[in-house]
Amino acid sequence: MARDERSPDRRNGRSAPTSRDVAALAGVAQSTVSAVMSGKRAVSAETRARVERAMRELRYQPNAGARTLRTAKTNVIALIVHLGPKADAAESVPYIDTIIEEARRHDYEVVLSTVREGPDGVTRLAGRSICDAFVIMDIQPDDDRVPAAHELDLPVVLVGRPKDPQGLDVVDFNTRRSAELLVDELAITGHRHIAVLGEPADEQERFQFVLDFYDAATDRAALHGIELTVVPRPFDGWDGIAACADQLLTHRDDRLGLITRTPHVTEWLVRLLHDRQLTPGQDVSLAGFCTDDTALSYARPVTNVSPRPRAVSSLAMRLLFERLEGADGPPCLELVQPEGLVRRATTALFIEGG
Repeated sequence: MARDERSPDRRNGRSAPTSRDVAALAGVAQSTVSAVMSGKRAVSAETRARVERAMRELRYQPNAGARTLRTAKTNVIALIVHLGPKADAAESVPYIDTIIEEARRHDYEVVLSTVREGPDGVTRLAGRSICDAFVIMDIQPDDDRVPAAHELDLPVVLVGRPKDPQGLDVVDFNTRRSAELLVDELAITGHRHIAVLGEPADEQERFQFVLDFYDAATDRAALHGIELTVVPRPFDGWDGIAACADQLLTHRDDRLGLITRTPHVTEWLVRLLHDRQLTPGQDVSLAGFCTDDTALSYARPVTNVSPRPRAVSSLAMRLLFERLEGADGPPCLELVQPEGLVRRATTALFIEGG
């Protein structure tokens, strides 16, 4: 059953409709409702009529004070991304750089919030009226920032998929297909065993794309008839890698392929193989889900599928600016597709023609 997003009306004990309710009934974005009320952006006559009809039907009364606050354009976008001690800068920086570049191309600035404050951070930034729109990254399946973002009379794009996007636009990457490509690479080059280095047990279910990656790798290996094991780290960091190294390398002498999911993990696996005097691309294979820049940064370039961070961020910004310009229509869920796998020096060819 859908959650009632309307706010209490103390005058009659019933719920007062919000601009989100108006947008849903009119079949437009919430930012379009705001544009109709403020008059600051051009809206087609047909769309305006639909919004006004929905407002009459719901008996919607906009908050005059809030409406006044929103009429001053700031040309600022708020980007919320967590950059805590466990964050992988090599993973995050290309997303952030692209968002800033795209914003400046449209004559916008970006205010960056890097501390994970939950819904309070979203509400506080919106309440200061310092931005025209939000991009929120690192979205978890049950992310408590999504309901707060849902209540804003501003365009919002989520990077990452929650279970319920609550009518917000969502951009994500197809990690399922990426995992399939990595497993396919090891299958067609004659590997008998695959080990995937997993997250610490308490973090594995934090993000939908992580779950998708491991599920797809497992299913694809079963399709090829190859044994695949996801080896969770007992804890984060290099010490966690060292603690599970023996399990990870159990089949080192029997056509073993290793799959990594982040740049940090790829770096740690390269180090581990060096310490164990194993050469990737000869003794075992190493294939990573990492950018081309990361893959090419090693003495033996790593076979990889890129998560295409710049494509993801560019798409998120395109959707955001379409909403800022008054684009109508239902919320979007866009998955960026991998461009394919690049075989590099760390793939061992255990069969001819692989």
